[in-house]
Amino acid sequence: MKKRSLWISACAALVAAAALAGCGSTYYFDGRVLPPSRLLNRVMIAIQNPGVLSKGALEIVDAYYDERAAYNGNPAAFFVAGFGGALPITIQSMPEEQFAAVYGAGDGSLTMTDYQNEKTTGTVGGVPKPSSSIFITRNRYYVFAANQAVHQFTIVDQAAGYSIGLGLPNVFRVSVNPGGSVALAFVQNSPFVYYPRELTSAQSLVYSGGPSTWPKAAVDCEPQNAPSWCLFQMQSPDHVDATGNYYGQPLAFDHPIKAVFSSDGGTAYILSCGPECGGTASSYTRVSIAPLIFLPGQYSGLLPTSSSLASVTVPIPGGATNALVDSSTMYVVGQSAQTVRGQTLFGGNITVVNLANNTISNSASISDGQPGAPSRMIEADDNTLWIAMTGCTVGVRYATSAPDGYGCLTMFNTATDKVVLLEPYLGDATGIAAVTGLHKIYTAVGGQVYIYATKDGSSLDNQFVTVTGTAYDVAYMDAITDANNTVY
Repeated sequence: MKKRSLWISACAALVAAAALAGCGSTYYFDGRVLPPSRLLNRVMIAIQNPGVLSKGALEIVDAYYDERAAYNGNPAAFFVAGFGGALPITIQSMPEEQFAAVYGAGDGSLTMTDYQNEKTTGTVGGVPKPSSSIFITRNRYYVFAANQAVHQFTIVDQAAGYSIGLGLPNVFRVSVNPGGSVALAFVQNSPFVYYPRELTSAQSLVYSGGPSTWPKAAVDCEPQNAPSWCLFQMQSPDHVDATGNYYGQPLAFDHPIKAVFSSDGGTAYILSCGPECGGTASSYTRVSIAPLIFLPGQYSGLLPTSSSLASVTVPIPGGATNALVDSSTMYVVGQSAQTVRGQTLFGGNITVVNLANNTISNSASISDGQPGAPSRMIEADDNTLWIAMTGCTVGVRYATSAPDGYGCLTMFNTATDKVVLLEPYLGDATGIAAVTGLHKIYTAVGGQVYIYATKDGSSLDNQFVTVTGTAYDVAYMDAITDANNTVY
């Protein structure tokens, strides 16, 4: 009966889609063309080792019916054509632009995926392998990557057709603003943050004499005989005194790890990892992006900004390794150090911050995770925020047999600022996709796909979307805006 009802419903959906067709292509919303699969609500799953002949695949499932097959069973599954990346681990999804960038950890490939045609359109060249962090701008002009193994921050200018490697020992994380005008680089066990800048012709000439001709804040300019890009330290060494103070005030950052950006795009919130990363105190620091813009001739102002860096640093006792900004509220996620049976363990925590006055309005215990490790966050229907952690068995909850469990996935209600539930332990939570409008999320947990209702967190039937191989990330291809994208 279920298959029959699904078949009837699918036929009805196809008739409705056909009714929207003009004298040519079929459209379903926002002017988007009906894809080859003819599915209206698609979730793409990044799968590792799907078979003996492949190390990676991108499978598409129908997120309305939670089915991998067509309504009549033919085809039995949908895949993104042409994908050959090995061990895909991240999907940078951009539904407004109808594409995604999928990074393969097995071969260091960054593959462009065309949502409309459900096929790949090539890979980005010029990036050393592997990358510990990599992002592409929405216009696809620039790619920024942290290549920790070779101590290099890489910039690929796809429009100009060249790649530049800037030396930065132990660089391991990159953050890029949604507007694609600022990129920040982070180094392990360092108090500094770095930013690249494309040079004008005049600057290139002045800086062509080697390091002695560079500004004090420059750590590398390449190519050195005629540099086109420089990498700058945000806190310039010529403004740090003998006691380590910057412009007469303490350095603002304690093991900075990433940045998120304000809704209006004018501010970067730099997260300091603190104790999780071997430091003293976790926090976030407000910094204007105006002096950091990498496009020539568009940046303005000097660092520090009009307010000193230290005066806008806000302590976050619960830890700060990831964050999500929603208008004037920021949700900060991290791990707080706790003493358990004589040893120091870390417990997951979410802190709710009012950005209008930089004050903490609430905090709550969430899933534990590996200290300093990346997490995933996304907002979904019914005022829910979902947080995915890895390494949740190394924390306080597992050690103390917490009564509400030690799973890696947390559902948080943003209307009440309370944790609704922690999902049962199924393994590391590595991916989340908000299927907005349908009141559900798709997750990749423990290498398999699970579906949850956003109304109450209940588990939905996933038997027809389970995959062969290891599911590592998921993305909702038919989201309305780019804001429906995992923050990782």
